[in-house]
Amino acid sequence: MSVVLTEAAAEKVRGLLAQEDDSLNLRVFVSGGGCSGFQYGFTFDDQIKDNDSVVESHGVKLLVDQMSMDLLKGAEIDYQSSIQGESFVIRNPNAASTCGCGKSFTPSESGGGCANAGY
Repeated sequence: MSVVLTEAAAEKVRGLLAQEDDSLNLRVFVSGGGCSGFQYGFTFDDQIKDNDSVVESHGVKLLVDQMSMDLLKGAEIDYQSSIQGESFVIRNPNAASTCGCGKSFTPSESGGGCANAGY
């Protein structure tokens, strides 16, 4: 089980890549920090590192380093539009809770959390 993009998220990423450079890949990562201990990050990258997992989802290539994959395994990245704006939303089964801003999370001990985060 790995991280996946929904069709809506993949469509948004493809649009962003068309504006940047469609030879790039989307790097999804988790880093220390944020209100709840860990925070999500996205960037475009042209290099695949030795410890990267490469996941293709709806025609978009995702790069995820091993530490981040451990915290994102089974996560779904969506893109949503609402009256509050547009954002990527991460549904992470490994998160026990998220902070009020929705950009950081606390991992569950068992990987059985149900938190959602907006980015």
